[in-house]
Amino acid sequence: MALTQVEAARLSNDMLVRGVIDTIVKDSMILQFLPFMDVTGTSVRYTREATMPAAAFYAPLGTWSEATPTFTSHTANLTILGGDADIDNFLQVTYADTNDLEAEVIANRAKAIAHKFNDTFVSGDITGDANSFDGIRKLIPVGQTVDQATNGATISLPKLDELVDKVKPGKPDVLLMSRRTRRGLKQARRIAGPVIENHVDQFGQQVETYDGIPIVADDFVPDNEVQGTSGAVCSSVFALKFGMSIGLMGLQHGGITIETVGELETKDATRHRIKWYTGLALMSELGVARLRGIIARRARVSGNERGEGPVDIRVHRPLCVCGPCVSEGFRMATVPGRGDRFRAPRLVRPARLAPRRRTRSTIRQSCAARSAGLRAR
Repeated sequence: MALTQVEAARLSNDMLVRGVIDTIVKDSMILQFLPFMDVTGTSVRYTREATMPAAAFYAPLGTWSEATPTFTSHTANLTILGGDADIDNFLQVTYADTNDLEAEVIANRAKAIAHKFNDTFVSGDITGDANSFDGIRKLIPVGQTVDQATNGATISLPKLDELVDKVKPGKPDVLLMSRRTRRGLKQARRIAGPVIENHVDQFGQQVETYDGIPIVADDFVPDNEVQGTSGAVCSSVFALKFGMSIGLMGLQHGGITIETVGELETKDATRHRIKWYTGLALMSELGVARLRGIIARRARVSGNERGEGPVDIRVHRPLCVCGPCVSEGFRMATVPGRGDRFRAPRLVRPARLAPRRRTRSTIRQSCAARSAGLRAR
């Protein structure tokens, strides 16, 4: 039976192992979704469906033809992921709470393991590191790849929908992207409307969703990919399904374990070893897809970071229905790139009037002040 690491932690009776698993899972959003299957041996051999058998309609007493599906065989290997955590004996004896010191050192090593797994899950390549496993950037086939543009472009909702439709059957379980791409998606949301929702996960954290699909922002999704002539400025969004025969599956043998190596000969310390025999298998190519060639959205702002100097205003929808505003045609505008306090709506003249550069003091004029000035006329 496949279990996520969250469920594995609940089943563990060893409090130290349970704490390490909790730390690793909380530092790796992917491990909150990725199920794992136990593997006996050093590798697992599995098959993918290549073609489906044909079906047809037949006449009464007609001759039936036989058809069989075809499969391709693949192998995924277990790898050894882990690290040593050394506890200095002097500090352990003199520290006020020895349990806190030991837990802090082991938790720090567990975080490093989580980060390494995340990095390999995204960008792993056995040609560069024969001891690791291939990540999703290498596993996703060309047929499951969508290009934002030939030479890169900012993320768009139609392309994101095309990415979601690549995954079959049903919808992806997660949309994995970088934090920069998530900011671009939020900016697209502000223009298009409320396409992103929020809900609370099992850890009490707010999780954003797009079309009901959780959005996972990961620091190990690179923002330096090359798309055509773009240079190293692009990123990708990955649509992923998890599960046996439908998408990605984690592999492991025995789960995450902690061993006490004991006293060291060369220094006054006690060593604990955290190790995990793990790997990754893509059970179905239709369970994953990639949208690549996403560049950062450019802020249309000039002036210093404190908000001084002229700024460029983006007018995009009606502001107020009061008489003075309607008669003068004032509209809502946003000032991107200045931080939250400068993203608030401001009153400016519509684009049909002569566009001009406005200063911070001009933007801050309120509707009431405008109305008073118009009434004085």
